[in-house]
Amino acid sequence: MFPTKRLILSLFAGAMASMPLIASGQIYVANSAGSSIGEYTIAGATINPSLVGGLSDPYGIAVSGSYIFETNIDAGTVGEYTTSGATVNGSLISGLSNPRGIAVSGSNVFVTNSNSISEYTTSGTLVNASLIGGLNVPLSIAISGSNIFVGSGLGEKIAEYTTSGATVNASLVTGLNWPTSICVAGNDLFVTNFNAGTVGEYTTSGATVNASLISGIGQSYGIATYGSNLFITSWTGGSISEYTTSGALENSALVTGLPYPRGIVAVPEPASAALLGLGAAVLLSRRTAKRDRRA
Repeated sequence: MFPTKRLILSLFAGAMASMPLIASGQIYVANSAGSSIGEYTIAGATINPSLVGGLSDPYGIAVSGSYIFETNIDAGTVGEYTTSGATVNGSLISGLSNPRGIAVSGSNVFVTNSNSISEYTTSGTLVNASLIGGLNVPLSIAISGSNIFVGSGLGEKIAEYTTSGATVNASLVTGLNWPTSICVAGNDLFVTNFNAGTVGEYTTSGATVNASLISGIGQSYGIATYGSNLFITSWTGGSISEYTTSGALENSALVTGLPYPRGIVAVPEPASAALLGLGAAVLLSRRTAKRDRRA
């Protein structure tokens, strides 16, 4: 028996009434000096400034489902935590050399070392210690489909590889200035240039859209995309600013008072996913009712 349409609509209305619709997503940010990961809404409200504490110079951050993975550059480790802040394994992966960038794709974790990228499973099992080698201080990493984009500090470029380690283009984008973070939005790459205080926009095929889409943002480590907006951490300003993907300023101080923020991710909040599920259930109920009337 399916639930009645009236019951499902009642549940849906109740969820709508109880949900803070102003914030449809959450931001997680790694704070270097705070040795922590903080959690905020997309609208900039503080949820927990020390969701995860006691870290050793956190740098990169990635979220997969209900789990957070972060790189500790001093400890040479990757830690795993739940999105509610519980520790799963603070040293899920160890023995790394200056790990900075991190990305999760399916059941695999990709993390930068001093001159390479290593691959592990999300349970911490080594797949390939040197999946991609010969890099020149890789700082950032992003994955889109079966491709990996890597930003090199001393190489001042972005290179493209497959997730199996094959080279697609070793100099996809050049002329960068310490590219500390990359995010992918559709067919576009958005890249922070730490030393230049800019964000550049490029296509995933390497064409320049706007090398200085955003400028004057100071030393920025992290960038994340959510919908049509970009969220950027300011290392020196201790803040998160918000822009549209077309470069228009939305809020220069969305979140402030952060202790040297680095990596950042923005994801839908669980309540939004639950609401979508209820909406799907309503549609299913309507279709079932029509089918029953035709029977």
